[in-house]
Amino acid sequence: MSGAQVMMVTDRGRASGRALVDQVRAAAAAGVDLVQLREKDLAGAPLLELARAVVGAVSGTSARVLVNGRPDVAVLSGAHGVELPAQGLPIADVRRAFGSLLLGASCHDVEGARAAAAAGASLILFGPVFATPGKEARAQGLEALRAVARAVDVPVLAIGGVDADSAARVLAAGAAGVAAIRPFLEDAGEAVRAFKRRVHAERP
Repeated sequence: MSGAQVMMVTDRGRASGRALVDQVRAAAAAGVDLVQLREKDLAGAPLLELARAVVGAVSGTSARVLVNGRPDVAVLSGAHGVELPAQGLPIADVRRAFGSLLLGASCHDVEGARAAAAAGASLILFGPVFATPGKEARAQGLEALRAVARAVDVPVLAIGGVDADSAARVLAAGAAGVAAIRPFLEDAGEAVRAFKRRVHAERP
């Protein structure tokens, strides 16, 4: 991947206003790079139905869809990849079985990031970088992000309290892009445009 990436992480239970699929469509039209479908409460069949709708919503754009934790659903829905939680399926096994998928891996330290990259991860999602509600004590900080970005050869996206205002700081620390939930909950299209203005200013 080239250029600074913007990932929208979904949370339909917290979103206000338009339905999730409409928000994804708006984000894709605004130029979001990645959409992580992260709806862990859904069983297989309803998740597959939603994933197919989300894939349809980004059709005709450059946005790519990753399904959290479910490579099978990713393949069946026509999604582009899967995002594996830190305690999820083994990355190497998923890479062998689903070799065509873009494979994101959520990591919380240098060791985990190195292991994920070595096992075949396409990108690392590192965080939480900044404090978020309920996770204040888990904030890793910019120096930890910098260490992870230096430790691996795959792109590292920063998540956790990241918004358009802090995008410049995480990019300066070596992140290849940003990922977030909260900025996209109300107006996903405008959130993408705000992120893009900042990341393009930092990474022309």
